[in-house]
Amino acid sequence: MCGICGYISRKRITEEQLRAMNDTMYHRGPDDGGAEIYEMRGGWQVGFAQRRLSILDLSQLGHQPMHSEDRRISVVYNGEIYNFQELREELADYSFRSDCDTEVIIAAYLKWGIACLERFNGMFAIALYDRESQEVYLVRDRIGKKPLYYWYEDGELVFASELKPIMKCPGFTAKIEERVLSRYLFQQYINAPESICQNVYKVEPGAVLRFHQGGISTWKYWDIKEAYHRAQTERIEDYKEAKEQLKTLLKQSVKMRMIADVPLGSFLSGGYDSSLVTAIAQECSESPVKTFSIGFHEEKYNEAKYARAVAEHLGTDHTELYIDEQDMFKLVESIPKYYDEPFADSSQIATMMVSQLAREHVTVALSGDGGDEFFCGYNIYDNVGQAQKLDRLGGMVHGLCNLPGIRQMHMEERLPFKVRVIAGNRERESKTQFGAGNYPARARAMVKRLPAGEEALPVQYLTESGYGVQDWQIRRMLLDMDTYLPGDILCKVDRASMKYSLESRCPILDKEVMECSFRIPHKYKYAGGSKKYILKDIAYDYIPKELLERPKVGFGVPLDKWLRGPLREQLSDYSSYEYLKKQGVFDAEYVSGKVGEYIKTGDAGPATGANYSKITWSFFVFQQWYETYMRS
Repeated sequence: MCGICGYISRKRITEEQLRAMNDTMYHRGPDDGGAEIYEMRGGWQVGFAQRRLSILDLSQLGHQPMHSEDRRISVVYNGEIYNFQELREELADYSFRSDCDTEVIIAAYLKWGIACLERFNGMFAIALYDRESQEVYLVRDRIGKKPLYYWYEDGELVFASELKPIMKCPGFTAKIEERVLSRYLFQQYINAPESICQNVYKVEPGAVLRFHQGGISTWKYWDIKEAYHRAQTERIEDYKEAKEQLKTLLKQSVKMRMIADVPLGSFLSGGYDSSLVTAIAQECSESPVKTFSIGFHEEKYNEAKYARAVAEHLGTDHTELYIDEQDMFKLVESIPKYYDEPFADSSQIATMMVSQLAREHVTVALSGDGGDEFFCGYNIYDNVGQAQKLDRLGGMVHGLCNLPGIRQMHMEERLPFKVRVIAGNRERESKTQFGAGNYPARARAMVKRLPAGEEALPVQYLTESGYGVQDWQIRRMLLDMDTYLPGDILCKVDRASMKYSLESRCPILDKEVMECSFRIPHKYKYAGGSKKYILKDIAYDYIPKELLERPKVGFGVPLDKWLRGPLREQLSDYSSYEYLKKQGVFDAEYVSGKVGEYIKTGDAGPATGANYSKITWSFFVFQQWYETYMRS
């Protein structure tokens, strides 16, 4: 729902300019738009604007910016407070004028102050101006479902749901933050608090930013690590009890997310997470839930038939769209417009297509995001568990290969790949982030040297010991919750769905469900080599096991085929020595040579070009973004 933007500045920004900033996000909220400017003590001006996608209270009473009755508080807000009805009962002494959750934010702040955030259960990005304290707060939900950028420079602040409004702000000049580039090439996304532009940041998930008299301060009101360790003191040791509690909370979560004054449906891939969410939604609904799936004409990749079988079993109103490679390829050029900083997770294309399909029928769609991170679903968790068991042996091999007289023989480089990975995994702060071969080195080498005194971000996250967890699987899950989930998965879904003015809601990322998952022992999530054990067990209460239990064979974007086929000429132009030298971002000689080798050999070629389509795609997407936003 919606997009917000605004500023706190001593410079005079007109309402017309503010509206122009706001309208760069028209796709996020085509139903309504509001922009207002307020005077603040000390010569400051506050501008608030919002594009609205109407979900609750479709009348003009839901228009934003919204104010308290005495106009002490002004708010612009993007998202949903799912427990707003319960909060409204606690706030009965406030004179509500609307039926929307935005007004609940105002009433809650007036009663509890900024501590009201701890009572909110939802997805949100909020900007709130308190005239009494002369403070402006920027707030992001616990897991980072909704985006919130800010530009802070010379004591002045500009904020927005996307980068486009900031780029449109008078006085802003986009300069690339080169410290993030190597990490972006490797990870394929840019995680909070960094962004692609200098002096532009993302409010972190679960964080508050306070602006007062030209200064800012930030703090977390909810933190993954703290929430995990707090929950560990209240572990649910009995499996039956854990299953019942989780099932009850999932039902409550889905039911809350079905509150809407517009048509609602559910994404259905046929996998465990989306199938479970859909099953519960169907149980809560008086009529068949509308469900949506993407299918592929290539039979070996097509999972639509599994989604259809689940839909038939549940009795949903199912719609599927069959697409081919060419359908996906048509969306490539739109990536930089809607992902307005470099973002190279190619699954964004299929997500855009299923969002487009759903938007033809509904305005809100439920999704199964979060199940893999919170319940141990990714294949990497299998590898991480095995690597921990072999770590001591790997250390011995590494030590032997580096003994005097043996080191010169480069013995470690001759080891089989899997052995080499375990032996070389010696960095204690990134123990669970192995298996990348020489990708980190290539990502670093592609970017030109930074000026003296500046240091690039490490391509891996060197933060693992901070979680205080010995089990590598749990540690990697917590790391993914802090990085990959908000920075990649939720960013992907937000931009893809909002491209079509569709709101995506994630029941598994409910506050109570997330915190319950932390109380459930890990042995109930990863049991005897079975990932997501407890979540699968709940799914079997609704759907026969034979409809769900199968190898995952999802269709991947054929990057190598595209980059060396229809995108070959464009990639060659982007990687030419002359272009790169003039651009001044990458090491022109190194990149032109390596990309040239890749174009000739591809993923199936010799060692000089093998398996580099992923990092080349990251490079290609960056250059696409650069042409869209920097060259113009």
